[in-house]
Amino acid sequence: MHVLTRRFLEQILVMFGREPKKPKEITEQALQVHVLKRTTLKENLQAALAHAEAHRKTSRKWRNRRWITLILANLLFVVSFYFDIQILEGALTASRFIGFHLIDLNSALQVMLAHKHIITNLVIGTATVFVFWLIFGGRSFCSWVCPYHLLAEWAESIHLWLVREKLVIDQPVDRRLRTVFWIVFALLALVTGYTVYEAISPTGIVSRALIYGPGVALLWVLALLVFEVFFSRRAWCRYACPIGLTYGVVGIFTPLRI
Repeated sequence: MHVLTRRFLEQILVMFGREPKKPKEITEQALQVHVLKRTTLKENLQAALAHAEAHRKTSRKWRNRRWITLILANLLFVVSFYFDIQILEGALTASRFIGFHLIDLNSALQVMLAHKHIITNLVIGTATVFVFWLIFGGRSFCSWVCPYHLLAEWAESIHLWLVREKLVIDQPVDRRLRTVFWIVFALLALVTGYTVYEAISPTGIVSRALIYGPGVALLWVLALLVFEVFFSRRAWCRYACPIGLTYGVVGIFTPLRI
């Protein structure tokens, strides 16, 4: 039990930006990496190409499943609103599914801090979403549901191509920065009484744009994508997004990995 608790604590600290510790015991995977490092460059390249070829079909299959699920989930919002069938009302940050309240965990935190009291429907919606992602993996929200994540994946593909062509250089940032942003947005909600993050959240902006039509806020999303293409790969998701950090903490305790 002590070892398990320590492992969970270590995962939480890593999620909040601390560098992972070197394991005391050498795993089989680590030994394989060590062996590869001791082989020649040609052998390494051949092994890497063989591994990539073996896993390419599986990787693409799961990627396509993610994309289809993500598109269908967001399309359900659009169809429900357009045809007024009231299956999935609202947007990704706060909604109702056949009458059941659902709210994004980070949005719920922002609202409670801003209003400084607990709302019954908010608790119900938060509990439902929390249990769902606790079972299926917190960070699965990002890759299987978040519409900005899909755009960021496409931007990442362009960025990696530019890097390979030596047209740009990736600029990594300290991972602890996302913890700073998480705290800053929480404090802003508490002090101002306004959910500041919701106004600039690319997840919320893209979700609302799909459902209700595009607005000026999409320029902010476009600016983020341009920054990620030319300067820093997946910068928002990796270094700033409090939604990803919140779901990441939930995902530490999930029994399932998707």
